[in-house]
Amino acid sequence: MQESSSNMENTATKELKTPYTIGLKEGDPEAKRTEIRRYFHETYDAYELLFETLASDEAYYRRADPLRHPLIFYYGHTATFFVNKLLLGKFIDQRINPGFESTFAIGVDEMSWDDLNEQHYEWPSVEAVKEYRDQIRMAIDDLINETLLTLPVEWESLYWIIMMGIEHERIHLETSSVLIRQLPSELLDSNHPDWSISSETNATAPQNQLIPVPAGTVIQEKDREDELYGWDNEYGRHISDVSEFKASKHLVSNREFLEFIKDGGYRNQSYWTAEGWQWVQYKKVTAPGFWIQQEDGSYRFRSMLTVIDMPWSWPAETNYLEAKAFCNWKTEKMGLPIRLPSEEEWYRLLDYTQTPDVSDWEKAPGNLNLEDAASSVPVDKYAFKQGFYDVVGNVWQHTETPIRGLPGFQVHPLYDDFSTPTFDTKHNLIKGGSWISTGNEIIRSARYAFRRHFYQHAGFRYIASTAPIETPDDRYEIDPEVTPYCELHYGNEYFGIENYPEKLAQMALNHAQGRPKGKALNIGCKTGRSTFELAVEYENVTGVDFTARMIRIGVELKEKGYTQYTLPEEGEIVSFHQQNLQELGLDASRPKVEFMQADISNMKPLFNGYDLILLDMMLENTYSPRKFLDRVHERINPSGLLIIASSYDWQDDRTDREHWLGGFKINGENATTLDQLSELLGDRFTRISEPTEIQQVIRKTNRTFEHNAIQVTVWELDS
Repeated sequence: MQESSSNMENTATKELKTPYTIGLKEGDPEAKRTEIRRYFHETYDAYELLFETLASDEAYYRRADPLRHPLIFYYGHTATFFVNKLLLGKFIDQRINPGFESTFAIGVDEMSWDDLNEQHYEWPSVEAVKEYRDQIRMAIDDLINETLLTLPVEWESLYWIIMMGIEHERIHLETSSVLIRQLPSELLDSNHPDWSISSETNATAPQNQLIPVPAGTVIQEKDREDELYGWDNEYGRHISDVSEFKASKHLVSNREFLEFIKDGGYRNQSYWTAEGWQWVQYKKVTAPGFWIQQEDGSYRFRSMLTVIDMPWSWPAETNYLEAKAFCNWKTEKMGLPIRLPSEEEWYRLLDYTQTPDVSDWEKAPGNLNLEDAASSVPVDKYAFKQGFYDVVGNVWQHTETPIRGLPGFQVHPLYDDFSTPTFDTKHNLIKGGSWISTGNEIIRSARYAFRRHFYQHAGFRYIASTAPIETPDDRYEIDPEVTPYCELHYGNEYFGIENYPEKLAQMALNHAQGRPKGKALNIGCKTGRSTFELAVEYENVTGVDFTARMIRIGVELKEKGYTQYTLPEEGEIVSFHQQNLQELGLDASRPKVEFMQADISNMKPLFNGYDLILLDMMLENTYSPRKFLDRVHERINPSGLLIIASSYDWQDDRTDREHWLGGFKINGENATTLDQLSELLGDRFTRISEPTEIQQVIRKTNRTFEHNAIQVTVWELDS
């Protein structure tokens, strides 16, 4: 393998080069704690160094992409992530800056429940965010210094969560660099010495060719005993027999992609998928996003910080839709079945070229980890075995495979919306890493996926194969935490007990008769039935829940009108179900609802001005219910209603005992939650009816059910 020639002997790369990531199973515990502490600071430093490329404060507040927040959000987000996860895991009990930890919490991807409305934000100053980041750095450093480490580091460990925050920031080192690349170059420090691009910009692009790859068995396997940190979607075991195929020797270069453009590739609908052509028409695309066409028809190229002459030998950076269209064009030109590789075929090429995993590297085998330059390099620079180049590194490689969990997949309880929201067949896997990929991103088991129109530092190689692509169809929700609520909300009634969320919403509507019905807020909406029911009479209803796993069912129902899910019958036997809003008489509610993710103990100011707030089973499922109740009056219009449904099932693993609202004794006397609610709300609210009980039955399996009695109280805000 060819050695990388370092153009960047600078702070960023010196800190990122070694170690590539950290083993978490063996070694001396004190030495491991020191290693993790160093890894944390190196990552934090590198992220700070990336933002030094912004030449003025204006760059922090300019939106590089209309579907992304400005960079000030991402600057604060990675620090906030540490606090929110450590708080959720009960490793800390105090926030550092509640306002920032609400503002910077959610809004990273273009999920339907992300809040990307700039009217909802008053961004703090860069200086304030920098001070906040410094506070977080000190807090994490203190936590590491004060907390003993025991090996192995398991999922539930404090040090696993610290590693989660570190690897999360390394992801954003890359994704933020993509946003910086989309800003006007005049807002950037194009001469920043720590982010120099490759000097190899004038090399001639090589002629590409197809090389045979023999058939073989691919094993994707990672278990909880693996030494390296992993995201939840990496765990499990999947074995596949891959048929022989031919793969392009090189990644597609800018020069090779130019042939597609010259041949009318962006004007010929036949090369594009329906999704791709819709994107071309909407965006009026004529070339990849980082190509800049000049008045004379020639092209220049946008690197991370500046515009340069087109480096024809560098890999073409496209989204999936463009890569797929190129392959369809290539099929026509070559008379061969050309397409992108599947995830399994990418692994087969990795195995065939005997490319080792990170643990066996003395140096990165390709343009990775910022070891060469802060840019791509020519596609014929890094040679691998069997005649291939850039098997890993340079740019990420698009695949045909939408992401889903491997057999044995389990959601990490403290980051349940990392993977599952992308299991929607709309996010395709990219493999291999780019020049700025570090840490977990460059290990063999890494699995990252983005929407097909999304730009990363990503390109592609093509293959020739007659083997069919098996596109996983995850339209049936299978998450065992979510499917019982799909059935509770939209499925059958059991034991003669009425549908719980429908009855709860109807009770709310009955109390709302004769009152304004503008905006309503359904907190603890789960999969959304009460939200849709309230929208029968309210003009606008927002459903919020702590977890995106639940919300995406409501989003799917809003977008498509139906949802599908499996239910466990017994053992491994499942049944398949489809429910639709039209049959429930709720189709007209779809345009009046929206779903968002929120932490009720630290809600954003945007959640205000409601005529009704329905709080469903959330008091006993949040870490600080009093924080919500102390401010809830500020979110409700005068004479508006607050309806609280609760089982009063206080548990230490969800709410520390000191934050319970009831279920304990004061001076030897029982203090119930209802008593405490009356005391907390009594100064501003009047309870307008006697408490009512609603029965709730949650189906676990065909013969296993959970039966709850939920008490409902109704409160009117005093005028």
